[in-house]
Amino acid sequence: MASKNITTAVETIVTLVKFKIYGNLRFLSHAETLTLFQRACTRAGINLCYSKGYNPRPKLSLPLPRTVGIESADDILVMQIELPDQKAFDTDLLKSILTKELPQGCELLNITITKPKTSIQPTAATYELPIRNQYVTDELKSCIHKTLESETLHVKRRTKKTDKTRDINIRKFIKAIDLRKNDVIVECSITPTGTVRPDEILKLLHLDYDKLSAPISRKNVKWLN
Repeated sequence: MASKNITTAVETIVTLVKFKIYGNLRFLSHAETLTLFQRACTRAGINLCYSKGYNPRPKLSLPLPRTVGIESADDILVMQIELPDQKAFDTDLLKSILTKELPQGCELLNITITKPKTSIQPTAATYELPIRNQYVTDELKSCIHKTLESETLHVKRRTKKTDKTRDINIRKFIKAIDLRKNDVIVECSITPTGTVRPDEILKLLHLDYDKLSAPISRKNVKWLN
């Protein structure tokens, strides 16, 4: 990549864009986050690959959907772009020109090249829940202990397709819970069948968003490719 104007396309490059979302941008939905990057790429002159058919879509994907309102310090965007020469591809330049087109609250960490048709799968993540001082009580410590001691933790989830609720045991998704000063640190596993949700963690610990001193943050995501 020698200039900002990327036009002639003969090579498809698959990149992993590691980034974080914070501040007001945490309220973007999954689809809105993809649109954010699509528009930034257009302004930066980055030639995205598009799907075929009557309604072509840019080949952008977020392997781990983020709950609206949750900050993420370790997210990945899979982005396919077209360049004249793969050997001349410069990830540092791509990061530089894309960063200039992103709003405050979306920060690029690094960009790497991966193999075509690579499947990026999250396997674990850590949630950090900052608790207001007055709610760091013995009751909270007891809830953490009971949660870890429980063999089953059932929650009700509503499915979008059928709009019906079903009972799910989320205990297998919770690896550890630790209270560090005023922060509850929850380590979760992520599998093809699902994971635990931030709002479910709050309910298990008898907490709600009013008892938090700052937004919940998702960190230390482990990726398998």
